[in-house]
Amino acid sequence: MLPWFVNRQFPLYLAPMAGVSDMIFRQLCKERGADVLVTEFVSAEGVFRRNERTRGYLEFDSAIERPIGVQLFGGNAEHMAEAARQVVDWVQPDFIDLNFGCPVNKVVAKNGGSALLKDCGTLGKVVDAVVRAVAPLPVTAKIRTGWDDHSINAVEVARQVESLGVQALAIHGRTRAQGYSGAADWEVIAQVADGVEIPVIGNGDLFTAADVAKRKRETKIAGAMIGRAAMSSPWIFSQTKHFLLTGELLPPPEPAEKWALIQRHCELAVAECGIEDLAMRSMRGRLMAYSKGMPASKMLREKFQHVSSLGEVAEIARMHQASCLEAA
Repeated sequence: MLPWFVNRQFPLYLAPMAGVSDMIFRQLCKERGADVLVTEFVSAEGVFRRNERTRGYLEFDSAIERPIGVQLFGGNAEHMAEAARQVVDWVQPDFIDLNFGCPVNKVVAKNGGSALLKDCGTLGKVVDAVVRAVAPLPVTAKIRTGWDDHSINAVEVARQVESLGVQALAIHGRTRAQGYSGAADWEVIAQVADGVEIPVIGNGDLFTAADVAKRKRETKIAGAMIGRAAMSSPWIFSQTKHFLLTGELLPPPEPAEKWALIQRHCELAVAECGIEDLAMRSMRGRLMAYSKGMPASKMLREKFQHVSSLGEVAEIARMHQASCLEAA
């Protein structure tokens, strides 16, 4: 068994999110209680062809981010196996994770991600090839409930990948057709957790510590994977751990603490990029995510859409905190 599940531990995963779960954000979440990290999903074809840009997505800080997995997607078993071998040689992750859940058209069109949920023969070949290629390194996988409402096959897929050597399985409680809309189907997640012996990590509509506790209580999931909620509240991991341990719901952090995190994230992004304007433009979407739940969030989003320097962020923070104090 993977060590983070031993002794009935209940690990909290940061979900792999394209354009979000980069090295900086992973480390910020790790500081705030995330137990297991996974890279942004990486094209196996890009790794196979030794594309330098693709290789950049594999980088992580070994001293801070472990345990960490590299998530690969692709539909060619031979190329997936070779890509996994190269990843292991290059960065020595703690596990390889196989993406059978991404609903994005450009991934599905290449027979990657959730496309393989309707081609279980190819899915099985990919799993078998990768497991053999990187043994004894663990291989995990992530799936959805099915392709659409007429083909819910998560339990069958889970049993298939378990039989081929996958050591843990994350399941997002939506079909590919749903994308990220509608409600996550936790009944199917519960059925998967009941139907296999390997640890099952539940994912979908986990927005608060209470949400995680409820799903842990009602299903046999062995861990939880948090995605969108972490984008606006990275401290959800520490809050969830505290609630699971004590039953006490911690209050949200003070505005000053949240602004300090935002400023630090921006500073790290600028330091990594080396060009302040470019880095801050790329941070605009992230800043808007942070504004969720904050007072005057609409105003903040409008300002964040145009931000291009660290100084602007600091000034927005100063004005926002001053207005909050006046309103108190």
